[in-house]
Amino acid sequence: MSRFLFRLTVTLALVASSTTLAGEYNGAFARHEMAATDRVIIKWRATAETSIAGEDVQDRVTRLATATGVRLRAIRQVAPRLELLRLDQPLSAAALEQTLAELAGDPAVEYAVADQRRWPHAIPSDALFSGQWFLQTDQPAAIRASTAWDTTTGSNGSVVAVLDTGVRFEHPDLARAEQAGKLLPGYDFIADNAGSVAIANDGDGRDADPSDPGDWVDANDIQDPEFIDCALTDSSWHGTRVSGIIGARTNNGIGVAGEAWDAWILPMRVLGKCGGFDSDIISAMRWAAGLTVSGAPANPYPAKVLNLSLGSASACPQSYVDVVAELANRGVLVVASAGNDGSVVNAPANCPGVLAVGAIRHVGTKVGFSSLGPLVGISAPGGNCVTVQPGDPCQFSIDTTINTGSTGPLNSSYTDQFNFNVGTSFSAPIVAGAAALMHAVNARLGPALLIARLKSAAAAFPVPATPPTGGTCHVPMGPSDIQIAECVCTTSTCGAGMLDASAAVAAALRPIVSIALPATVTAGQNVSLDGNASAAACNRGVSSFEWTIAPGSGGSPVIMGANQAVATVLAPTSESFTLRLTVTDSSGAQDFADVTVTPSSAATTAIAPLAGNACPTPITVQQSPPGGGGGGGGSGGGGGGTLALELFALAVMLARRRQSQAR
Repeated sequence: MSRFLFRLTVTLALVASSTTLAGEYNGAFARHEMAATDRVIIKWRATAETSIAGEDVQDRVTRLATATGVRLRAIRQVAPRLELLRLDQPLSAAALEQTLAELAGDPAVEYAVADQRRWPHAIPSDALFSGQWFLQTDQPAAIRASTAWDTTTGSNGSVVAVLDTGVRFEHPDLARAEQAGKLLPGYDFIADNAGSVAIANDGDGRDADPSDPGDWVDANDIQDPEFIDCALTDSSWHGTRVSGIIGARTNNGIGVAGEAWDAWILPMRVLGKCGGFDSDIISAMRWAAGLTVSGAPANPYPAKVLNLSLGSASACPQSYVDVVAELANRGVLVVASAGNDGSVVNAPANCPGVLAVGAIRHVGTKVGFSSLGPLVGISAPGGNCVTVQPGDPCQFSIDTTINTGSTGPLNSSYTDQFNFNVGTSFSAPIVAGAAALMHAVNARLGPALLIARLKSAAAAFPVPATPPTGGTCHVPMGPSDIQIAECVCTTSTCGAGMLDASAAVAAALRPIVSIALPATVTAGQNVSLDGNASAAACNRGVSSFEWTIAPGSGGSPVIMGANQAVATVLAPTSESFTLRLTVTDSSGAQDFADVTVTPSSAATTAIAPLAGNACPTPITVQQSPPGGGGGGGGSGGGGGGTLALELFALAVMLARRRQSQAR
């Protein structure tokens, strides 16, 4: 049966053996529209009458089917009160919309959405450090990770979950955690899809083995109704590529450098042949964050950063709104690729609270394929191939770890400039890696603060002397408004600016201002404002507090305790005024937040820090569960790395440190 096929910017076709075009090649991505589907997700209302506890789920679904006249059967629980159901037949988009409205109209149902399919947004490529231009400083869009490494290379108390096609554990630049590698056991969340295991391609459903068996689609596959809307493609090894960008082993004498090379990678398998479904992705998001998922064991390694280099063209479903909010309450940041449509941002990147990442060229202009618009939070390198003659190497590919198998896994290796890779799937893990570096120096930064400080540290988009073909990027009017030519970024189209990992780490090191407000405010009476919960970064302490009248305040109250953690002022009898609390830490770094006091209320711009220590707690790695992280789909041969990375990266860092000491 055919399904919702929101195939977005699947860059599997961009794993090219060579480039044959003169000029610049920025990618050519297929755009797939909605197809028929028989999968829906509903959320039951949280009332005693409709509580799942004590009632058989199928009985409840039968009652819902009787009430609405829609034939349904229960498949599985996605999250508490969130249920995956199947219709008796696939419905077109228009018919499905009517059916979802009928289901949502039942008093027992809070909402009903389609269980849409999502796709990998791009295929990363692996190269050696000298080719990892995006981590260095020479190009305008390079993120200056090599400078950030003077401060931190990440922390073994930080976990980044990669929700993707799984991973190849045998790759020497990744490897298992218990074998001095970077990969925690993880989990495979691709369900059996009510009897079809073809999507999973590993012979079973959910289990403790997130190994990537390959996601190829061949001529036999597309004869199956499950894959009727899918394209022929070789295996992408997408999750292995994304994982290498974030945290490949570094200073090990081979291969590539990972951006946050001391952090852990938690591989989560959610994409198989022909993509993956929301119901599996949402369950995996919750499990990765340490939440309980029915049928899965507890996650011993909860992540604080989730990378989703996947998506498809649709509005943000309410099911994602719920899970992102649930994760935010646990202090978990979700980073997602904006999409490769050259149009509006895809789901789930367009969901509230998700940091959507766009793609820029080496000079800081938008890559033609990158989605854009006000929902993009920040941009990072997405790869672009500047060539002069046909057959020339791709000079600005995004390079990372790979497997050489066209179907099942073969050898662990690294791509080169002739096996180029571009897409926002690369941009997202570059930002997720920067977030991991920030978490390493200040684990009390929650998702809102991480996003705010990444944006505040971003470099301004350059304006080239010679305008590109696409001129200045404009906000797309809708999905059909596509900008596939290079264009000049603005903050309304490409986010706050270009990712600067070094500046982001410096921003993370600033203290966090927290202001506790009184429950009530009475005009003319004392108002107590408490900054005691303010916190410093790892290995630093708060040294001073300063309360002042903020610029443009509109009033000049007398501040009692202006140099104390707690300040007292008289509430105004009319209008309002604004105070500013500046906190200085033991190294001299500062942060501030404002409080506006009216005759009846007080409100602050401060975002409270997370509970716990500012230094991440080191993780002790347990042995993998039986079969966990195994060689599903076969094991590969040795690596293809040849450059002694430590001679380059380590020498650069030591030289920089000697220069710092000389100053």
